[in-house]
Amino acid sequence: MANWIMVVDDDTANLKMAGHILSRNNMRVTALKSGQALLDYIPEKGFPDLILLDIKMPGLDGFETLKRLREYEKKVNADNTPVIFLTADEDTSTETRGFEMGVSDFVRKPFNPDVLMRRIDNVMSSRSEMRSLKSEASIDKLTGFLNKGASETRLTKICTESTGCLMMIDLDSFKPVNDIYGHDMGDKVLYGFARIVKNAVPEGSTCGRLGGDEFVAFAKGVLNDSTVAEITEKLNKEVVAMAKDLMGEDMDIPLGASIGAIYVPRHGNDYNTLIKQADKSLYTVKKNGKHGYSLYCAEAFDEDDDEQMPDVRSISGILGERTIPDVALQLDKDSFAPVYRYIIRYIIRNRVSACKVLFTLTQAEGTTAERYTDLLDEFGNHIRQSLRKSDILMRNRRNQYFVFLTDIREDSTERVIHHIVDTWEERYGKELVVAHEKEFLGNEYEKKYNKKKDRHVIIVDDDAMNLLVAGKILSAGGIRVTALKSGQALLNYIEEGGQ
Repeated sequence: MANWIMVVDDDTANLKMAGHILSRNNMRVTALKSGQALLDYIPEKGFPDLILLDIKMPGLDGFETLKRLREYEKKVNADNTPVIFLTADEDTSTETRGFEMGVSDFVRKPFNPDVLMRRIDNVMSSRSEMRSLKSEASIDKLTGFLNKGASETRLTKICTESTGCLMMIDLDSFKPVNDIYGHDMGDKVLYGFARIVKNAVPEGSTCGRLGGDEFVAFAKGVLNDSTVAEITEKLNKEVVAMAKDLMGEDMDIPLGASIGAIYVPRHGNDYNTLIKQADKSLYTVKKNGKHGYSLYCAEAFDEDDDEQMPDVRSISGILGERTIPDVALQLDKDSFAPVYRYIIRYIIRNRVSACKVLFTLTQAEGTTAERYTDLLDEFGNHIRQSLRKSDILMRNRRNQYFVFLTDIREDSTERVIHHIVDTWEERYGKELVVAHEKEFLGNEYEKKYNKKKDRHVIIVDDDAMNLLVAGKILSAGGIRVTALKSGQALLNYIEEGGQ
């Protein structure tokens, strides 16, 4: 298949010349006249094998175009597309800046055909070698899934950024296949089972093989028990049918699938902790007959572990995050409520400030329903990435996100909100209509909840200096003070209805 090259240059003559050179060398060419045209084209048509990108263009220059391209690639979990800068600039600082941004090479204008093709061949050869090495290091050769190490790396990132269900999957009773039918047949069964797993989870999910008959999957967006049950039923039904196709209708090995599952981020974002909890759930299925699923429930597993009395350190290890990502904490409604109540108590007790923000999203004219759904999900990720690790949020409704900004000054709240909206619109334009309302929590909030009456203290002492010192201390604490110099004066004050 011919390599696909995109050429981006505002000069039509340069586009024609580059297109002619590349076409003569059996390359597929797409010519675009601006950086924005490139950024609009790729989401619709896909990534090319290489981009020739002019630096000096009106609107978005080459540097800004490359920056936005890398942001989009990161968002969709795509590899970096090789980029060669086209320039007539002889300044070495331009090259330095380009290489710092990750550009693969430079080609001077006007083009020398031999130099242009040699640079392209070098970059494409390097990319092919890197892809081969990366694939060998991360892909399980039998199934095409991520291997154990790559699964941990990829799923660690996914669990901090996405919502869904992490699943430990065992192919039950697989050993007899190898024992009775041989390892070649065993490999065919493992390959077939991997295809079944891939087709059973939603599009955009991630699958890995941990070794032997153990698999892992992150089912993207799956947050309800009925969907987990459907996936389990599909695996168990289709694995038997697949095995009989391979080994004959008389195959009587009780093959099936057991799943230990845990919702993310309901039970946290740390992959290493989550996979251990999913493994506990898997064990529950195994000891109760296999061929089913179990969803992690902290309370249920706590009861099983009663004989092991934990200490402070072990409890902290279970509750805490191994690594705290530099993003806001997103929780579901059930988990959010107690955290919200605690923060309110903390604000009242310590007289710190915070701000509640509710973002409501509506579909803009021209945005398709499918695109709208994708953008609603992505907006939550955008909020998480935009805020501090001390902030929290939840998805209140399909099109609403409730955000709690902790320890923030009132004059900073609008700046934070505008940053979220502005950076969103820079990346996605006006495809969503973003509205917000906020409530700032300051000293007035503390007074509202404490509802304490005006405090009044009467001091009785015959020493004027003691009265003076005590009065100043109490007054500084917002307490109304009455100073009296004798016991009789106190009695008289009370009889007269002193207030």
